[in-house]
Amino acid sequence: MRDGPWAVVSASVLWGTAGTAGLLVSADSVALAAARLVIGGTALALLAGAGLRQAFRPGLLLGAVAVAAYQLCYFAAVGRTGVAIGTVVAIGSGPVFTGMLSWILHGRRPSGRWTIGTTAAICGCAALIVGGGAQAGGQVVPGVLLALLGGLLYAFYAVMAARAIEGGGQSDAVMGVMFGGAAVIMLPVLLVGGVGWLGEPRGLIAVLYLGLGTTALSYFLYGRGLRTTPVATAATLALAEPAVAALLGLVVLGERLAPISVAGLVLLALSLVAVAVPERERALESQA
Repeated sequence: MRDGPWAVVSASVLWGTAGTAGLLVSADSVALAAARLVIGGTALALLAGAGLRQAFRPGLLLGAVAVAAYQLCYFAAVGRTGVAIGTVVAIGSGPVFTGMLSWILHGRRPSGRWTIGTTAAICGCAALIVGGGAQAGGQVVPGVLLALLGGLLYAFYAVMAARAIEGGGQSDAVMGVMFGGAAVIMLPVLLVGGVGWLGEPRGLIAVLYLGLGTTALSYFLYGRGLRTTPVATAATLALAEPAVAALLGLVVLGERLAPISVAGLVLLALSLVAVAVPERERALESQA
């Protein structure tokens, strides 16, 4: 199938709108992440139906924990750094962490190009911290650290999902297990934090969009994409997310980036594309 990469890109475009939608809600990052996962995870579990039992694997439970933790890190990071920087660091670091996890979990030692690309990506993140610090003070450094932790969590659950799908699991069911589990984890968090803010029309509409659009629909598409797209390549295609987020942050929210931050974004994007090229070449050779 040739539509796998397009499915991943479509999912990434939807993800790119999440940060902007989240900032339009008065709820804090914890409540927002919990509501998004409860709605989106429940929808994915219902979509999977009876396939949940067949797709169940212990690794997916760890993936569910990572999904829940990622949401918390992501929205907390965006609240401190802004949509553009927070999303670029969280998702932009995904391909690097995917390479690291592939080495640790599968013994696939990264190439020299991967090492150079990783070094450049770190320099790009450093430029983001320096440039953003001039505008947001002491909140940028902890925000970037939260975003990097989110990138690691994202890479982990993507690798877990890809392994399950490669092992014969149906993509819809794999996503249903992982995100349904995350919904169960986050339900008590949502109830303890209170749901009064959902009574506001704007808050309700935003969280329904976050749950059904940027979670349920996007991960349905992402799972379909992983059927035919190597996870490392999918991580690179997911860089469409920070591009969309940065555009929305600049156009809709009126965010501004210092010149050094813009240079950091460019360096980060170029370095991560370079990281993905060897993976893509090997995938093509394996299909020949």
